[in-house]
Amino acid sequence: MFPELTERQERLLGLVVRHYIETGSPAGSKTLVDMFDLGVSSATVRNEFVDLTEMGYLAQWHTSAGRVPTEQGYRYFVQKLLGDFHLPFDEQQMIRHQFHQARLDLDQWMRLAAAILARTSLGASFVTPPRPSSNRFRHVQLISTQGRLVLMIVVLYGGEVKQQMLTLAEPLTQLQLSTAADRLNTLFTNATAEDVHARFNQLEALEHDVAVLIHEILARADSRAVSDVYHDGLVNIVEDAGTRQAVRFLEERTLLASVLSETQTEERGVQVVIGGEGRWEELKDCSIILSRYGVIDEFSGTVAVIGPTRMAYGRNVAAVRYVANLMSGFVYEYYLEYTPIHTIPNEEVRT
Repeated sequence: MFPELTERQERLLGLVVRHYIETGSPAGSKTLVDMFDLGVSSATVRNEFVDLTEMGYLAQWHTSAGRVPTEQGYRYFVQKLLGDFHLPFDEQQMIRHQFHQARLDLDQWMRLAAAILARTSLGASFVTPPRPSSNRFRHVQLISTQGRLVLMIVVLYGGEVKQQMLTLAEPLTQLQLSTAADRLNTLFTNATAEDVHARFNQLEALEHDVAVLIHEILARADSRAVSDVYHDGLVNIVEDAGTRQAVRFLEERTLLASVLSETQTEERGVQVVIGGEGRWEELKDCSIILSRYGVIDEFSGTVAVIGPTRMAYGRNVAAVRYVANLMSGFVYEYYLEYTPIHTIPNEEVRT
């Protein structure tokens, strides 16, 4: 909840934020009066600055200095004053062309998305590959090798493949193994780990043993933290004392997983995390702009920009939104066999 501001206070807060983002310098009352047709005196602006400072939106580094936005000031600006910003049409065309020139390959698209976001934002970026929200069983195959040894191949929706050797109590023919696999494939179509566990009592000995292993594979996949992260642009922020922690954030996967799990509860839209939101001390001097892409609640990843709180929010929100939409289209095309026909609108911005 934000303290209510008058129209003039909102305008002054927006001018201070934009001035500080563009110049890195505090905004003085005389500076704003000289630069913009405010229709009021410097004294009136100073009085408004005092009120905005008392409400927590502005800060003053020392008595004679101008004002700079606080984290709360940035949040108010992003949520209420930013407006609907879009990348220039020619820039959109260039980005779209780069994606269309790339071959339809997951790894290449991840790297390209990270590179484009880093270049567009002049900050750092990270992209996580699409993953099922809840892993589901697709297919199992049992292959006789020698004696009592059997190769089990389990395929999950999304294309992940797991292989494991089983030692049977007694040798079985390939026909017996295939029959058991066919029954499991019929029974467990599109099943989650919980679904598989609930059907243990419907199975015979061999089927039960295989189902236990399938359940373990699904459960491990569900509990796995963020593994692969594609990032770019670290050189853009590593020299900034206030954002060096962002580098550690990208390297410490537990922290990254925590931020993603706590900020990605909404179904759609770009989200902005400013100054760690009081929850992550490591991010107190950073802002993260992120969006999910793909098929929400089924198969999705994240694209994001991270940099100092003094960043170009309008441009970066637009860039993240645009790239997320392109990546959603890619997921639909790349995983057409695995996913339903709908993608993320990415229409809203949340802090």
